[in-house]
Amino acid sequence: MTAPSATPIPAATLVLFRAGAGAPELLFVERSRAMAFAGGALVFPGGRVDPGDRALATPYGGDSDDVSARIAAIRETLEEVGVPVGLPPLAATDLAAMRAALQAGVPLGTVLGGLPLALDGLVPFSRWCPSHAPARIFDTRFYLVELPDGAPTPIVDDTENVRVFWATAQAVLDAADAGQATVIFPTRRNLERLAQFASFAAAAEDASRFPQRTVTPWVEDRAGVAHLCIPDDLGYPVTAEPMRDAVRG
Repeated sequence: MTAPSATPIPAATLVLFRAGAGAPELLFVERSRAMAFAGGALVFPGGRVDPGDRALATPYGGDSDDVSARIAAIRETLEEVGVPVGLPPLAATDLAAMRAALQAGVPLGTVLGGLPLALDGLVPFSRWCPSHAPARIFDTRFYLVELPDGAPTPIVDDTENVRVFWATAQAVLDAADAGQATVIFPTRRNLERLAQFASFAAAAEDASRFPQRTVTPWVEDRAGVAHLCIPDDLGYPVTAEPMRDAVRG
């Protein structure tokens, strides 16, 4: 397994669940094609952990890296799609003002103005850090969370992302297989895992059964064909894909 050639950038992403007619629906954004990382791909809301997230994490105690990542996932979700997670009920005007301030670069701690964050509702699901060398390498923690009661309709930021929508995990996999959507390797593996669950509770229970060990894919020759592989003991139903088919960020 090859070690990363650059220092990974800590990041976090939020997999938002809402009840659907059959399988639960998840919230996706479509990245702008102009973005250097995963341009044009369907991903979950999220982004890098910034210094303001780390500063805000201190009073919460616990694992500072995990707490900082939870805060970053909440901040990025509010900034990118306007959905408040872990926040007390807010008036629409207050929520819009908070989102605008975040988009202007104001630290989340300042934007909150003393409002507490409820971080326990975020369920650690997985952690991925690649070993290939794109422009940037992200060490990303994935968290599951239920859509808060009374949450507003998501609205895309229209800067880093060009579309926001709800869909089942299987629907997005089917769209990717039909050539109608771009899904990068980590997202595909996580969607295959998430497609197994009939509810948020089932997904959260499954997540609790596996350690939060970092997934670093590697290339392996199988019967003369190069495959991109991941460990087979972390709950993923598919653990290898031919390199010719794998989409990397």
